[in-house]
Amino acid sequence: MTATDLDQTPASAYDWLGGEPAVRALVDRFYDLMDLEPAYAELRATHGSTLDNARDKLFWFLCGWLGGPDHYQSRFGHPRLRARHLPFSIGILERDQWVACMDQAMGELAVPEALRERLTESFMGTADWMRNR
Repeated sequence: MTATDLDQTPASAYDWLGGEPAVRALVDRFYDLMDLEPAYAELRATHGSTLDNARDKLFWFLCGWLGGPDHYQSRFGHPRLRARHLPFSIGILERDQWVACMDQAMGELAVPEALRERLTESFMGTADWMRNR
């Protein structure tokens, strides 16, 4: 790696992705796919009748998680992800659908392959940790 390569390396996944507009686009595509694709039916069923609240919360959370502004924490405090998801039945099927849906959204939005691979690995680890059955 040269000094020029280091100068071009984004400071965070948030920057690499493209900042707030790109995070919003990713979250919106993720929830659009969840709502439209039969392959994500069980995942969709774990959400309420509307996805608006979930869209905002995931957007706020991902901004901070990816290294950008901590919108979620400033609104709600520590994410406590596992505790906040305990009311929802999350098994291997829901985990796999969540990760597949997010990966599809990243693919459709042309997230750089190296970033997509890193994020998919991180999402899988987090999604697996969220399982409660």
